[in-house]
Amino acid sequence: MNTYTLGVDLGTTSIKAVLLECHSRSVIASQTLPTASDIADSNGIKAKEQDTGRILDTLDRCIDLLPRDKMQHVGRIGVSGQMHGVLFWNSERGCDWSKGKFSHLITWQDGRCDEKFLSSLPKPDSHLSVATGFGCATIFWYMKHRPAFLKGFTVAGTIQDYVVSSLCGLDKCLMTPQNAASWGFYNTSSNQWNVDILTDAGFPLHLLPGCAHSGELAGRTLTDWHGVPAGTPVGAALGDFQCAVYSCLSAQTDAVLNISTSAQLSFAMPADFKPPDSPQPDSPVAFFPYFGRSYLAVAASLNGGNALATFVDMLTGWMKELGVELSDQSLYEKVIACALNQESSELAVTPTILGERHQPFALGQVTNISARNISLGHVTRALCRGILENLASMMPPERLQKAGVRRIVGSGSALARNEVLRQEVKRVFDVPAVYGQNADSAVGVALVLCDRIGAAHEASSTVK
Repeated sequence: MNTYTLGVDLGTTSIKAVLLECHSRSVIASQTLPTASDIADSNGIKAKEQDTGRILDTLDRCIDLLPRDKMQHVGRIGVSGQMHGVLFWNSERGCDWSKGKFSHLITWQDGRCDEKFLSSLPKPDSHLSVATGFGCATIFWYMKHRPAFLKGFTVAGTIQDYVVSSLCGLDKCLMTPQNAASWGFYNTSSNQWNVDILTDAGFPLHLLPGCAHSGELAGRTLTDWHGVPAGTPVGAALGDFQCAVYSCLSAQTDAVLNISTSAQLSFAMPADFKPPDSPQPDSPVAFFPYFGRSYLAVAASLNGGNALATFVDMLTGWMKELGVELSDQSLYEKVIACALNQESSELAVTPTILGERHQPFALGQVTNISARNISLGHVTRALCRGILENLASMMPPERLQKAGVRRIVGSGSALARNEVLRQEVKRVFDVPAVYGQNADSAVGVALVLCDRIGAAHEASSTVK
């Protein structure tokens, strides 16, 4: 009896795998392992690459830790992963990673495409801008700087696309709009690549993946995999962000707030929403393809828990200079305790020390400073409030209200461990907030497969 769905998320730093019991929608087993796959940039081009072989080895070890007696009852496999990045491979003999030929993974963090290079690229027919770290931009960079490299490969996709292709033995990559939109030069309204624009630019079109719908099957496993039977349906790979939202977005009237390293606030747009015809680089809100023809409105801030971590690092450094030693964890707990004793503050902190995508040169600021509000409690309370106010400047409460949002579902490690942040969510957005259901991409992709692929679909569907 096919009882379970296997959900896998290939993250930037770790891999997570879960077994989800579809009927109860409960996770009955879970494993997470760090990949430790980063490769140092030895060429000084701001490259961010990872060792693909190490990622795949970690994936195998992670899956192998799941209970073998339950793996034989897996009826579906869903895979999500880090968006934007690109991996090249050769499909001449299928996609078996134990003997396949593949490149390093160039991740979404890659910085080799500077502003001058990006400005030289053709304008996309898309509502989303193209940035460094996007798959198509990276391929354009190789065309200019290392064209011989591209000749050694026949297929390109994200790391999650590669895993799906390998499991199913596909001779080409099938990519959903969630990942294609994150590559650039993809029109989500027509669900097509900008073929004419790319052709005129001399782009190697054979590297473009085929198109599959989000939530559909890519194929079936060729062989047994850690106890999962051959012939098990595998969903086309999905984006980690969309799957994280799916794991905790239970109603159209919910917004999902995630604060971990960075911060994101998103909600589902109405079914009839159409995105703009062209990129809006100055807009703080982007529209990501979700499922069907729907979209998520997303305010993605670069400044979240990392701003608090930088603050704690600064205090730790000051204390060391004064001859006082205290661990970051202990200091974090103490500054939060101070802020809990300080219910409000007139001090104002703008925490944009890393800039924002729509304002890359923004800096942080501290204003309204007086002799009465420079205590540790005041400063920490103001910083926490500033993180939420920065998000609110990107997606104002009035916009949420107009969209019909009645509740915020909060998730992420920073929110989970910081009561001050949770207090400020209510004050800044003035809507009820609930916590305890963490956004989880591995759980989300498993839920997608449970919800969107029925038994009849499993029996007959394979994306062409």
